[in-house]
Amino acid sequence: MSANFRAGFHVLPGRAVDPAAYDRFTGRWSRLFIPALLGAAEVAPGRRVLDVATGTGEAALMALPIVGASMLKAARARLNEPLFWPVAADGQALPFRDANFDCVICQLGLQFFPDPSLGLAEFRRVLRNSGRVAVCVISSPDRAPMWSILADAISRFRPTLRNILYLSFSLGDHTRLEALLGGAGLREVRVERETREAITESFDKYWEPIEAGIGSIPQSYLTLSDEERRAVREEVRDRLSRFESDGKLLMSVEMLIGRGRA
Repeated sequence: MSANFRAGFHVLPGRAVDPAAYDRFTGRWSRLFIPALLGAAEVAPGRRVLDVATGTGEAALMALPIVGASMLKAARARLNEPLFWPVAADGQALPFRDANFDCVICQLGLQFFPDPSLGLAEFRRVLRNSGRVAVCVISSPDRAPMWSILADAISRFRPTLRNILYLSFSLGDHTRLEALLGGAGLREVRVERETREAITESFDKYWEPIEAGIGSIPQSYLTLSDEERRAVREEVRDRLSRFESDGKLLMSVEMLIGRGRA
């Protein structure tokens, strides 16, 4: 399998999205933080909301009842709703006029931008006066063991992919995220730490979506030989055993919720 892929929570070009696999590897964790993200963006009835890097539409799905009534294909199928309009575009060059939205949200996407500062500047540009930006990014690797342990194990066999494997955690520094938001011209900037926990039925259930290759970390795993995959699986199983009780895995993840006003 070629290692020519981009970082992020996506599938290889030409392959269909498996929403169930995405949900088990990422969605089951990310959705726990969406209420905090929407609150930080002050999403409210009648407001025009831009959800950047919507993925399978989790944040948009939760935002729709509030405002009133590839990944994009999965989101479109899931959100058969006229108020939801999916657009494929460059997040660093948004195809919208200035001051067009009341709220801009970005759930687990900003860390994968080639230049997050450009993305935030675009978020600010399309905001109406006093509108809100809110972003959610993964904290440091030690605060997200369900992803970082796997990334670490793979990196020993694919050291050239380490930058891609660890890009998920690239905005996990509280001070840096705060500076990026302020540098984009946003006011009333605040970054808060949020922690959630969830139970996975078993290690095997945790491992199933990894084999499906949803996201750059599982895609990196699929570049390994059969022997290397077995070694990675056993290492990850051993290192996650500290979270195990009665065969189930109880893990927590920390994310940073950053906000700012235009």
